[in-house]
Amino acid sequence: MTETPSSAPRRRARKAVIPAAGLGTRFLPATKAIPKEMLPVVDKPAIQYVVEEAVRAGVPDILTITGRSKAALEDHFDRHWELERALEKKGDEKRLKRVQKSADLGEVHFIRQGEPRGLGHAVLVGRNHVGDEPFAVLLGDDLIDEDDHLLEQMIDVQAKHGGSVIALMEVPDDQIHLYGCAAVEPIEGEGEDVVRVTGLVEKPAAGEAPSNLAIIGRYVLDPSIFAVLEKTEPGRGGEIQLTDALAERASATGEGAGVIGVVFRGSRYDTGDRLDYLKAVVRLGTRHNEFGSDFRSWLQGWVETDEGKGRTRTERGA
Repeated sequence: MTETPSSAPRRRARKAVIPAAGLGTRFLPATKAIPKEMLPVVDKPAIQYVVEEAVRAGVPDILTITGRSKAALEDHFDRHWELERALEKKGDEKRLKRVQKSADLGEVHFIRQGEPRGLGHAVLVGRNHVGDEPFAVLLGDDLIDEDDHLLEQMIDVQAKHGGSVIALMEVPDDQIHLYGCAAVEPIEGEGEDVVRVTGLVEKPAAGEAPSNLAIIGRYVLDPSIFAVLEKTEPGRGGEIQLTDALAERASATGEGAGVIGVVFRGSRYDTGDRLDYLKAVVRLGTRHNEFGSDFRSWLQGWVETDEGKGRTRTERGA
C-alpha cells in the first residue's frame, strides 16, 4: 500500500551547522590571535569535541560558519603531511593517530559569515548547504559529555514530532537572565523530559522568566526556520536572534511549525566562560584514559594543602 504524505516517515537530520565566527572577547588576550574554538580542553581543541559529538550522532556532514582570523579551524581539520611524516619516521603511532583523527572525523566544510549579525544570521548563512531538510545546530561553547546522547535523542524527537527541537536545562533562578528561556507544557504520551514549547524569551529580566528552563547550545531545526530568519528583525544586542525566530515557530501552525524541548539532565561543560572553562578542563582531565587517575590523585592531595585551601604566602609563613 502506498503511504500517504501524513503517514510517510519524516527525514532525519543528516547535516549540522556549527557557528564559529565569534570573537571570543571573554578570553582576551588569549584569543587575540587564536580562535576561541581552538582553545585546548585538556589535549583537544573545544571544537573537536563538538564535531566528534555530531559524528557520533550520525551527522557527519558539518558546515562550520567562520569569520576573519579563523583559518586555524580549517587547518586543524585538514591533513598535516609534514607532521605526519615526522611522526611516522619516529615510529610514534599513538600521536600519529591523534593527528590523523581530526582530519578523518567527517565531511567538515567552512564558509564565512561575512559580518557578525548574530546567531540567527549565522544559521541563515548555512541555508544553501542544508537545503530543504532538517539539520542540527551545535554551539561550540557547550560541550556535552560523550556518555550522554542528547543530540541523538533530539534527532529522534524531531523525526517523530516534526517541527524544531531545542535542548533545555534547568538552571538556578538567579542565572536564567543569562539564557534564552522557555515556557513549556507536557505532551501526552511523552515523559517529563520531552515538552512542547509555548513561548521563548531571550535573556529575561529577573522575575520575568516563564520557567527555569534555559536553552543550551543544541538544536535540531526544520528548514522552514530559514524563511523566518530572513524576515526576523535584529533583537537584543542589535543582532538577529535565533530565539526570536524559534518563538515565531512555536506559535505558528502548518508545515514545519512547532517547537519541542528536550530537557537535558546529563553533564554539560560550558567553555564560553573562563571559570567554567577551567572547571571543564579539570573535570575532563580527571577522566582522561591516560593520566586521569594520576591527575585525580594529585588534585585530591593538593586541595588539602595550604595552597589548595587558598592561604596566602604570608599566612603560610613563606
